[in-house]
Amino acid sequence: MSALLEIRNLHAFYGKSHVLHGVDLTVGEGEIVSLLGRNGVGRSTTVKATMGQVDATGSILFKGEEMIGLKAFQIAHKGLGYVPENRDIFSTLTVEQNLVLGEKRSKDKTAKAPRWKLGDMYAMFPRLKERQHTAAGVLSGGEQQMLTLCRTLMGDPDLIMIDEPTEGLAPKIVDLVAEYLNTLKNRGISILLVEQKLAIALEISQRVYVMGHGSIVFEGTPAGLRGDAAIRKEWLEV
Repeated sequence: MSALLEIRNLHAFYGKSHVLHGVDLTVGEGEIVSLLGRNGVGRSTTVKATMGQVDATGSILFKGEEMIGLKAFQIAHKGLGYVPENRDIFSTLTVEQNLVLGEKRSKDKTAKAPRWKLGDMYAMFPRLKERQHTAAGVLSGGEQQMLTLCRTLMGDPDLIMIDEPTEGLAPKIVDLVAEYLNTLKNRGISILLVEQKLAIALEISQRVYVMGHGSIVFEGTPAGLRGDAAIRKEWLEV
C-alpha cells in the first residue's frame, strides 16, 4: 500500500510553546488510521499543522508533494480535507447552501468529475435532505456533524482528517458515524481519525497511533493495541 500522507519529524508551535516533538505518521491509500490519546497531548494540533493552520517544521508530504509552507486553502485544493472538532458550519445559511459552498470548483475543463454531488450527500444522510432548507444553526449536534462531513466531501478530497466526530453525540448517532466512515473508505477515501472513543477507533481502523506529550508512543494494529495493556494504561485509560 502506497502512502498518501507522510508526516516526518513534525514540530509545531503556538507562539513560544513547543507542542509537537518530532511526530512521524503515515496514512495509506484507502486506509482508516486513528490517532488516539488523552486531551491536550497534541492530536488536534497534528491535524491543524497538517492543514497549514499552525506554525510547523519538518515534512508533510501529501501525494508526494510538500505541504509545509502552503496556506490552508491551497492544501485543501490538493485534495486534503479537514473536519474540525468545532464543526465550523455557517449557522445562518441553510443546509444546502453550506453544502454548495463546499463544492470544489476548477477552471481546468479536463479535470475529472467530482466523486460527490448533492444527491450523494442526501442519499447518505436522508436527514440532511429533510432539513435542506433549514438554517444550519438550528440543527442538532449529530446533524451538524453530518453536515460538516458532507461539506468536506463536496470538495472531493482524497484524504479526510476528522477531529473527534463522535464528541457529544448520542450512541445511535455514534454508530451511524462509524458506519459512514467505513462507507467513505469503501469509496476510496483515506481517513485520519482523531478520536477519544477507543472502541470505535479500534473497530474501524486498519492502524492506530497513540500520542503522549506531543510524540507518538505507539504505532500498530488495533489488535496490537488491545494486547498492550501497559500502553493503554499509561496513555489512554483515565
